[in-house]
Amino acid sequence: MFPLVLSNGPPPNGLKKVAAGGANFIRTGIADWSTEFVDGQLQNERAKLDAAHANGLRCWVWLGSVANLPPQPGSDREQLLTKIVNRLKGHPALGAWKGADEPAWDKVPVAGLVRAYKKVKALDPEHPLVIIQAPRGTAAELGPYRPAFDITGADIYPVSYPPGIHAGGANKDISVVGDVTRKMAAASGAKPVWTTLQIAWSGVAKAGAVPRFPTLHEERFMAYQAIVSGARGLAFFGGHLTQVMRPADVKAGWNWTFWEQVLRPLLAELSSTAVGPALVAPAAQAAVKASERDVELSARQAGGFLYVLAVRRGAATSRVTFSGLPAGIGGGQALFEYVQQQFRTVTVQGGAFRDWLGPHDARVYRFKT
Repeated sequence: MFPLVLSNGPPPNGLKKVAAGGANFIRTGIADWSTEFVDGQLQNERAKLDAAHANGLRCWVWLGSVANLPPQPGSDREQLLTKIVNRLKGHPALGAWKGADEPAWDKVPVAGLVRAYKKVKALDPEHPLVIIQAPRGTAAELGPYRPAFDITGADIYPVSYPPGIHAGGANKDISVVGDVTRKMAAASGAKPVWTTLQIAWSGVAKAGAVPRFPTLHEERFMAYQAIVSGARGLAFFGGHLTQVMRPADVKAGWNWTFWEQVLRPLLAELSSTAVGPALVAPAAQAAVKASERDVELSARQAGGFLYVLAVRRGAATSRVTFSGLPAGIGGGQALFEYVQQQFRTVTVQGGAFRDWLGPHDARVYRFKT
């Protein structure tokens, strides 16, 4: 499956709505598991898992501080981690564990995370452990964390005033999402990558900040650019941050305004029977290329179709030539772009076709092979 994660998800009475809208994971768990209160904490966590399971969702359970073990065997923290994993590992809603959050940015030594990873895998070899990094640092600096996870990734929230302050690099445009995703793919050692995208974050929620949210066009570009750059899962963070919600959303406990305006239409597309197979498909043998350097693409093949996912990171608007399609293909479709109530068609001649792309456009083309 291709995880589409809400981090954090809505209250239990909203889970049916987000599941129907295309989400398939919610992040749960807590940062501060406690030996003193663990029984009550586990009871609360199981209630979240029960609610998720009742609505067809899986959970990405945060292990918080217990995902970092000291060198001494049998420590209180190791016993706490053991209890949490053993009590939750058999729940049908458990999809993955979340390890330490942004450990490289917090300068957390790798050794303790590796000890925790090995303990979790010994107790529960069936579920992956995911570590999400901050968007800072180089692939070489992040690479040493490779033995501590099954899946990695980074959070990247470029929509802010001023723009691009979260990543801290030279690229202030939303196309930094692709840069960060490719960096994490390089750091992962061929392990899968999840990219965490923006609903809201601390930079737009802190006192004195001007709140800013991605538009549907921006969020759609960021999602597809992450996918083109190697992401095999997406998380959307910040729907629970009440500091920047409308009063009605605060009362409801989640940012339903953003859901209706941005996430619901995007997730409906990503989880559709048209686009969904492209997200989990392997790379195609066909060497499809774009004529413009600012167009990034990924060609994939599955189920009798060739998919070409393309995004334009630059500011130009022009017709782009795509070449390298297999012989015999005479045409295809631009998915979720409609003409006369049908997906818009494109004509292929000699293994090539042309189409208009503008700034931050994202396209999914599908060709019957």
